[in-house]
Amino acid sequence: MSHNPVRPWRNIDRRVSRKIWVGSVPVGGDAPISVQTMTNTLTHDVPATLDQVIRAAEAGADIVRVSAPDEASTKALREICAESPVPIVADIHFHYKRAIEAAEAGAACLRINPGNIGDEKRVKEVIRAAKDHNCSIRIGVNAGSLERHLLEKYGEPCPEAMVESGLDHIRILEDNDFHNFKISVKASDVFLAAAAYQALAEATDAPIHLGITEAGGLMSGTIKSAIGLGQLLWMGIGDTLRVSLSADPVEEVKVGYEILKSLGLRHRGVNIISCPSCARQGFDVIRTVEELERRLEHIKTPMSLSIIGCVVNGPGEALMTDVGWTGGGAGNGMVYLGGKQSHRMDNARMIDHIVEQVERKAAEIEAAQRTEAAE
Repeated sequence: MSHNPVRPWRNIDRRVSRKIWVGSVPVGGDAPISVQTMTNTLTHDVPATLDQVIRAAEAGADIVRVSAPDEASTKALREICAESPVPIVADIHFHYKRAIEAAEAGAACLRINPGNIGDEKRVKEVIRAAKDHNCSIRIGVNAGSLERHLLEKYGEPCPEAMVESGLDHIRILEDNDFHNFKISVKASDVFLAAAAYQALAEATDAPIHLGITEAGGLMSGTIKSAIGLGQLLWMGIGDTLRVSLSADPVEEVKVGYEILKSLGLRHRGVNIISCPSCARQGFDVIRTVEELERRLEHIKTPMSLSIIGCVVNGPGEALMTDVGWTGGGAGNGMVYLGGKQSHRMDNARMIDHIVEQVERKAAEIEAAQRTEAAE
């Protein structure tokens, strides 16, 4: 980013984990933190499921999880996996045979829940299928579905019970010479999830999948996820994540990226810095930002844009962004390019003009990247 210098106090030292592969996507090690989501269609409805997968991928999803509750779903997975632009994770609960069928159908990863997948013999069958078909596995511990013996031992879901569940299944995988796995310890309670993840991070070098499960609707779930995932990511914990929202999966992807972008861990698309607006604003900030978010969704190149209503903070913010607009008087504002004042523009033309400037800057950045890659 041309106008966001790296500062030592911005650095996050990520936990060192083993690198595995989910299809073509690396997870852990030095790989970028990947963003996942999950479809909410009936899996056997292939057109609807594929449409959702493709929209999620276009929004930036690196991996998409698909539920496989029955044989009709695992049969549909064959076409879904073949047509998907990103690796597909098959979500398995209760029926271990669905995991075997999903591996045969081309799933890149099998998510199994220790609390309901069955005994060690069944897990071994899943491991054999994963080996035969080059699948990774996610051990998905959930506070709401812990094994009965752990609930009896600890009395209630707690970090110790969740970590013990996960480590028990890690032992089974490793005893069967299977190491291409990641693990999660999700809970809907932010404190419980955070404590479990911190303990897990100290107990294993396996890649960690982050999530606050059943976080809620778009607004409440976003806030809860930002708090829970944000603190863990800040501590360097997490190799891949899913934001669980009662909303369109595309919204989960957007929120996931915004969390990572706010911590400087991933950069994709336009990062808009904007003020909340007040009586000093020289234009309608809220309406302008809403329109720009919609008009700039197609930009994938990482870059920054400041939209500030007046000259109190506008010039200072614009100095640190690729493109900036600061509201002024007499119905016009100042355009900043590359951190420098460029020209004034009428408010009536500002949205179209900003879109043009952002698209031009994105093209310049992409051209520079291509030149650098060719050298």
